[in-house]
Amino acid sequence: MIDTRRRNLVVAAVLLAMLLAALDQTIVSTALPTMVADLGGGAHLSWVVTSYLLAETVMTVLIGKFGDLYGRKKTFVVSVVLFLAGSFFAGWSESMGTLIAFRAVQGLGAGGLMVTSTAIIADVVPLRERGKFQGFAGAVFGIATVAGPLLGGLFVDHLSWRWAFYVNIPLGVAVIAVALAALPTIRTDAHPKIDYAGIALIALAATGLTLVTSWGGTEYPWTSPTILGMAAGSVVLLVAFVFVEQRAAEPMLPMRLFSSRVFTVSGVLSFVVGFAMLGGITYLPIYLQYVRGESATASGLWMLPLIAGLMTTALLTGNVISRTGRYRIFPLAGSAGLALGLLLLSFLDATTSYWVVGTFMVVLGAGIGLVMQVPVIVVQSTTNYTDLGVATSGISFLRTMGSSFGVALFGTIYANQLPKHLQGIDPRATASPAAVHALPEAVKAPIVNGYAETVQTMFLIAAPIGLVALAVAFFLPQVRLRDTSRAAATGNSGVGESFAAPPSSSYDELRKLVSTVVAKSGEDPHLAVLRRSGVALPLEQAWLLGRVYRASTDDGVATLDEIAEMTEVPGGIFEPTAQALVRSGHLTFSGDGYRFTDEGADVFAQLVRAWRRWLLDQLDDWHEPDQRDFAQALDSFTDELIESGRQMSRV
Repeated sequence: MIDTRRRNLVVAAVLLAMLLAALDQTIVSTALPTMVADLGGGAHLSWVVTSYLLAETVMTVLIGKFGDLYGRKKTFVVSVVLFLAGSFFAGWSESMGTLIAFRAVQGLGAGGLMVTSTAIIADVVPLRERGKFQGFAGAVFGIATVAGPLLGGLFVDHLSWRWAFYVNIPLGVAVIAVALAALPTIRTDAHPKIDYAGIALIALAATGLTLVTSWGGTEYPWTSPTILGMAAGSVVLLVAFVFVEQRAAEPMLPMRLFSSRVFTVSGVLSFVVGFAMLGGITYLPIYLQYVRGESATASGLWMLPLIAGLMTTALLTGNVISRTGRYRIFPLAGSAGLALGLLLLSFLDATTSYWVVGTFMVVLGAGIGLVMQVPVIVVQSTTNYTDLGVATSGISFLRTMGSSFGVALFGTIYANQLPKHLQGIDPRATASPAAVHALPEAVKAPIVNGYAETVQTMFLIAAPIGLVALAVAFFLPQVRLRDTSRAAATGNSGVGESFAAPPSSSYDELRKLVSTVVAKSGEDPHLAVLRRSGVALPLEQAWLLGRVYRASTDDGVATLDEIAEMTEVPGGIFEPTAQALVRSGHLTFSGDGYRFTDEGADVFAQLVRAWRRWLLDQLDDWHEPDQRDFAQALDSFTDELIESGRQMSRV
C-alpha cells in the first residue's frame, strides 16, 4: 500500500475520472435539441447516446484483462487519453456523423475508466477501509445521474453545447498528471485469455440490431432488403456468438449462466431498467424544450423529479432488502410503475401543468428505482465464486444493451412520427426550440402540437415494455440472499454500483463484497480476531507482530524505520511496544533490527488462523463446489486484512 497522502490524491483523481465517464452518459440529453439545430441529422440523434453506450460496453469487457496483462496504470492513462481525445473532437464536430464517431471514441475511454478506476481503488486502499471509498464511488454515480442533464443545459444556455465535451479536457489532464506522478505501477501474475471472437461477434450483432431499430421505418422501410438483411445478419452473428462462447477458454458471457432461471430473469429485468431510464432521460428534454418552451437549463431542472423518484425508491429498496432479505415484491411493483409511468407520459401536451408533469416523472423514476438493484443482488447471491465476475458483468452488459436499444427505439419512433405531425411546416421554423417559441402564436401552435403528439406516441409505444418486465418478474424466485450481497445493497454505494461497471473478475467482485461486509461488521475486526485467537497479548502488541512480519527482509529482520515508512508514523512510537515483545519472548533484537522467536512465529501463525476463521464466518453462506480458487481468495483477503490495521499504528 502507498502512503495516506499519496493514496488520497490517487483516489480523488480516480473518482474524478469516474465522474467524468458517468456524466457523459446523460450530459448530452438536454443539449440534443441544440446539437440537432446546429448540425442537422435529427433522425440520427439517438446515436449520440447509443454509440457511446455500445463502445463503453465493449471496452468494459476488454479493459480488465488488458489491466492484468499490461498493468493498471497504463490502462488507466490510455483510457483517460481516449476519453479526452473523444471529448475534444466531439466538441469540434461540424456534422452529426463526426459527432457520433467521436462519441464512440469517448465511450471506449469511459468504459476503460469505469473498470480500471474500481480496480485502482482496490489496489491502493486497504480492505478494512475500502467500504467507505466504495460508498464514495457509489455516490459519484448518483451525482452524475442528477447533474448530467442539468450541466448539459447550463452549458447550452450560457456557453455552447460543445462545452459539454470541452469541460472534460482540463479535468482529464489533471487526472493524467496525478496518475503519472502518484499511481503505483501494479502488475498481476494473471495471464487471462481474451475472448476476442466473442466480443467482436456480440458487438457487431448489437450494433446491427440497434441499426435495425434506428433505421427501420425512417431511413429504410421495415420490409426493405437493407433492414431485413441487417436483421438476418445480426441473428446469424448472435448464433455464432453462442457457438463461440460455448467453446471459448474464458468466455465473456458463458452460456451456462442462462441455465439459471435467476440469471435469465434478472438479465431481462436489467435490460428493461436500462431501456426505460436512458430512453426517458434522453427524450424528455425534447418535450420540455419544444413543447413547454423551457430553456436547456430549466429542462435539466425539470428532470429532477424523475431522478428524485429513482433515488428515493432505490435507497428504500436497498435498505429493506438489507434488513429483511425479501426482494421479490420490488421488481413486481417496479415493473408496474415503469409501465404506468411510460403510459402517463404519453398524455403530456402543451397544457399539462408542471405539477402533473413532475408527478408522472416521479412515477417513472420510482418504478426504475424499485427494480434497479434487485438483479445484481440476486445474481450475486445465487452464483458460485467461479462465475461471480462474469455473472455480475453479464447483468451490467444486458443493462447497457437495454439502454442502447431503448434510446434507439425511442429515436426511431421520434424520427418516424415527427415528419407526419409537421407536414406542410417549413423546416426552418423548427430549427431550434428557441426559434419555435419566437414564432407568432398561430404559427407556433401546430408545431408545438406536432412535437407533443410525437412524444405522446413515443411513450405510448414504449409503455408495454414495462408489462413485459412485469410478466417476467413473476418468474423471479425468492432465494436466500448472502450476507455480502445484502450488505452491499444499502446506501449510495448500492445505488451507484447498480449502474457502475462491475469489476472484471470473480476475485475483484468478491473482494468488493468482502470490504463492504468488513466495513459494516459493527465491531473492530482486530479486537474480534484477537479475542477468538486465544493469544494473551495486548492489541497493540499483536498488531506490531504483523508489522514486523510485513517489514521483514529475506533474512527475517525488520527495523522500526521500515515500519515507520509503511505506517507513516515516527518509528520511535513503536519502540516501547517492540521492547515489551522482546521481554515477553516473542521478538529478539540485535543491532540490525527485530526478529521473530519461535514462540513469536507460533503466535503470529495463531493470529493468521484466527483472521481466516473470522473471515470465513463473514462468508459462511458461500458454499463452493470448487474450493481451491475460493480458498486462495480467502488467503489473499486474510493477508489484506492483516495489512490493513493501520489505525493501530497510532497506539
